[in-house]
Amino acid sequence: MVKINIYRSLPLITILLLFISSFVFPLIKKKNIAKLISLLTMGLSTVFSIMTLFYVKMNGEFIFRVGHFDAPWGIELKIGILESVMAILFTLITALIIWYSIYSIDKEIKEKRIPYYYLLINLLIGSLLGIVYSNDLFNCFVFIEISTLTSCGIIVIKDTKDNIKATLKYLILSCLGSGLFLMAIAFIYSITGNLNMDFVHKELIDVFSNYRNTVMISMALFTVGLGVKSAMFPLHTWLPDAHSNAPSTSSAILSALVLKGFVFLLIKVLYRVYGLEIINEFIVMDMLLVLGSLGMLIGSILAIAQDNIKRVIAYSSIAQMGYIFFGIGLGTKYGLTMAFFHILGHAFTKSSLFLSVGSMIEQTGKKKLNDLLGVGKEMPVTLGIFTIGALSMVGIPILPGFISKWYLSLASIDAGKEIFLVVILISSLLNAKYYLPIVVNGFFGEENLKGKVFMAKNKPIKELLPVLILTIGMIFIGLFSKVIIEAIETGLI
Repeated sequence: MVKINIYRSLPLITILLLFISSFVFPLIKKKNIAKLISLLTMGLSTVFSIMTLFYVKMNGEFIFRVGHFDAPWGIELKIGILESVMAILFTLITALIIWYSIYSIDKEIKEKRIPYYYLLINLLIGSLLGIVYSNDLFNCFVFIEISTLTSCGIIVIKDTKDNIKATLKYLILSCLGSGLFLMAIAFIYSITGNLNMDFVHKELIDVFSNYRNTVMISMALFTVGLGVKSAMFPLHTWLPDAHSNAPSTSSAILSALVLKGFVFLLIKVLYRVYGLEIINEFIVMDMLLVLGSLGMLIGSILAIAQDNIKRVIAYSSIAQMGYIFFGIGLGTKYGLTMAFFHILGHAFTKSSLFLSVGSMIEQTGKKKLNDLLGVGKEMPVTLGIFTIGALSMVGIPILPGFISKWYLSLASIDAGKEIFLVVILISSLLNAKYYLPIVVNGFFGEENLKGKVFMAKNKPIKELLPVLILTIGMIFIGLFSKVIIEAIETGLI
């Protein structure tokens, strides 16, 4: 019995571990100790998250009560397969990013700020886990606010003019999104008297017909508020500056994980708070489908126009988030399953891309695409890693990007929305337009290779190992996509 209680407590223990350990970092004077503590705590959090998944697989979804009171008066965490998988995704990828940062972060931020950087990362991931696990709307809002401030921190910590401008832009728009989320909570509470998601849903089923307009307004506020936070087109305007100016490890965390935490919360709100019965009364799914499609296309078009390699990948994130909103907007279980699958594949792929690009910038001092011509001669392993990620984004078979696009196409047909196959096709061609030239110009063309020395600027394998593991994880998701998709479908039941 004690063993079961320990397993059921692991989600809360993981959040507390990351939060409490954060208070240690300001006391640490040696940067290497700060790096080690951050890596150990995130590694331990990964282990706890894996143990939680095994427990859920064996015993099914469970609710953990925080405090002495049951819901709706008390706070509770609700943990199922999808929550467990998202927790593993967040902690594992962050652990690998921290591992990579051990060798690189000194070159991007001042030494005295390094302990504070890891403090912010621990708080950020702890707050994202809180968003994933929490079954209480106001608790989610609290974790959103923590994640907003810590996200700003890992952007502005470089302390340059561009970083400060990007952070202010992100902070203003993010606060707007948080405010809309809080307003939505107020509307919901006014008609249901509850904040617990399950209890809110039960009340909404009973009172929906009497408060149709209030429900519609709250749903719109939730969608727009979380749309800002997750870079849904056209609410994405903060993202390119924030992701391109932040340290490379911060860019990887923001794109691969932070965006996914908010879109996961949107899914929870739509399906757990409202439910399909209420959602289908409004056009929210159609709006998500249209905006997702526009994001897929316009995000890629804007990426093509960039000459800074980090901005190319940043705008690519807008396009890739479009695929996730596209899957949600189909309004079917099949579409939602593929949205979750794309969350997983994109998290590994985009973190690998940002870290490999960060390595190129670190070793060459160049960010412009024209300045990186022939970089494959000097850094073949790094550009090779980038190439695999780029091919996944384009949609080359066996890689997760292809799997997502293929099954999203099938989901579109299944939903009777075949016209959107054209959007997926055009988006894939646009992806190829801005990713493949980087790869081709990096590896080929004699005029690009003059004066370049083979492997002259390649990082040691020990420093690239975490990025290689991310790439292997990406390939693994593609190869075992069938098993993963079936597990996601099981979690959605």
